[in-house]
Amino acid sequence: MKKILVAVTGASAMIFLHSFLEMLEAENLCVHGICSESGEKVLGLEHHCGVAELPGVEKWFSCRDFAAAPASGSAGYDAMVVIPCSMGTLAAIASGMTANLIHRAADVMLKERKTLILVTRETPLNRTHLKNMLAAHDAGALICPPHPGYYLKPANMKEAAMTFAWRLGDQLGLDIQGRKRWGSND
Repeated sequence: MKKILVAVTGASAMIFLHSFLEMLEAENLCVHGICSESGEKVLGLEHHCGVAELPGVEKWFSCRDFAAAPASGSAGYDAMVVIPCSMGTLAAIASGMTANLIHRAADVMLKERKTLILVTRETPLNRTHLKNMLAAHDAGALICPPHPGYYLKPANMKEAAMTFAWRLGDQLGLDIQGRKRWGSND
């Protein structure tokens, strides 16, 4: 069974988080989570819920708990997805700064050569954002801004968010049941 760590930061785009977690829940994976204080605020504003109400996460860790399992490579996570990933979190990860458990867990994933996916959320991007994306990429992270698969003709925002969740599932090596693909579902 794959063990996935999901981190939530204070960027907008919680609809993508919710769809991603629903998809993971349907796959019966071991999913743990970390949410920053800003992430909790934005989740409440955009989705009118707290982390405890999100689907599919077995255990939540405090962002301040540096003794929590995700702070060590021996915890055995297969992958980590930061969704959404604020530009501040991106900057910390790109520079190797570990001011909280999200940063530390991302650093662990990079040092262990495990999959780290950053769902960066900002527009427009400035030069610093782009440099940080490149630095994180060069360190081994995958940069995946939340772009739905419009070619799959989603009927609403929820379906559009699910098309993006499927792309993340592909990056995690998951074989998602019911996943639509280009050219196979016309």
